Amino acid sequence: MTATALLEILKDQRLELEKLAKKPLCSRAEQAKIRLDSSKAQVVIGVRRSGKSILCFQALHFSGVNYAYVNFDDERLAKLTSDDLNDVLRALYQVYGDFTHLFLDEVQNVEGWHFFVNRLLRQDLKIVLTGSNAKLLSSELATHLTGRYNEIRLYPFSFLDYCAVKNVDIADKTTKGDALLRKAFDEYLLSGGFPEIVNGNEQKEEYIDILCDNILQRDIIQRFNVRYKDAFVKLSNHLMNNAPCEVVNTSLQSLFDMKNSHTIENYVGYLYQAFLFLQLKKYSTKSSERVRKSKCYTVDVSLMDARQDAFAKENLGWRLETVVFIELKRRYGQGYDIYYFADQCAEADFVICHRSTVVEIVQVSYDISSAKTLQREFNGLIRASKATKCHKLTLITAYEQQTVEHKGERIELVACYNWLQRGGRKGGD
Repeated sequence: MTATALLEILKDQRLELEKLAKKPLCSRAEQAKIRLDSSKAQVVIGVRRSGKSILCFQALHFSGVNYAYVNFDDERLAKLTSDDLNDVLRALYQVYGDFTHLFLDEVQNVEGWHFFVNRLLRQDLKIVLTGSNAKLLSSELATHLTGRYNEIRLYPFSFLDYCAVKNVDIADKTTKGDALLRKAFDEYLLSGGFPEIVNGNEQKEEYIDILCDNILQRDIIQRFNVRYKDAFVKLSNHLMNNAPCEVVNTSLQSLFDMKNSHTIENYVGYLYQAFLFLQLKKYSTKSSERVRKSKCYTVDVSLMDARQDAFAKENLGWRLETVVFIELKRRYGQGYDIYYFADQCAEADFVICHRSTVVEIVQVSYDISSAKTLQREFNGLIRASKATKCHKLTLITAYEQQTVEHKGERIELVACYNWLQRGGRKGGD
């Protein structure tokens, strides 16, 4: 690429930032985790279109630091290699003048990017970067930037973000305020949290369909040279239609007529790496069982039905469970792990551990008006409590809220729209 062409691209990208500065943007809690004065690279990772770029832009723009920006998810830069990165740096100085911070967007698109970043860190340049592939980033960061990065995981909008965008006053405790909050929760449960959809800039079905296609085709099939392309796409849609669900490689192998379960394992792994799905392992004191047993969840409820080949029903229970899991992932960072519990008699949706100690057991049920349903949910909590020696038990419902005693255990029933407001993070990413 010629120096002139590179300059024009970077100038175009700078204009995009200037336009962005004039738009009203949602302030998100994750912004506080970006440490612009740190000597470590600030790494924001997550699914495509979750708002990574805007989060970094806000952190940089409102801090007043001098920074430069390059977006490697620009088709005009698709053929760049690590050998070209010094030319990019030279052009950035021409466009921005002197700068103390460098923002590299979707940096994983350039092979060997980590060597470039490592060199800049040694030169005391502050680096902020984003990426949409977990393994590609994490493995290279761990190998080449050991101890020199701060990782921030970003998911689509939380319910608090959603309320902020929709101007819903969460502090209004009147009857009207509570009703409007419930209405916002009902809408969030169906629409999900992808920023462009919440902001009303895109039609959900068309947007999600294109997003899924881009992730499957560009981030996975091309990058990992997937051999059985049609089978992989069908597998992806099957999991999105059925999530949350247990992942059994041998069953999927048979369903999609694959030669071995190792291929299925790789394909499911690619979906996790692209953040299209989140993995939940089974709670067990045995490492082998934690490795073998797992469930998958979509990274946003909109992926369940707003796509081609989407036959998932409007299952509010599955949606509620997914929303709760993603919120738990937001809240619990370093030092914490989340599992599910299951034995021959009962299940509990989420077991939260700090190191080796279980600190809370969370059950999720949209509607507990049926005595049979309520008994099933209580039994799951009690069985998990006995197995883990944990006595902090929570049942998250759509609207019910009270504290009950059951078989000697205190169980807190909490309405999800209230639970989601509690916000606060435990640990850090």
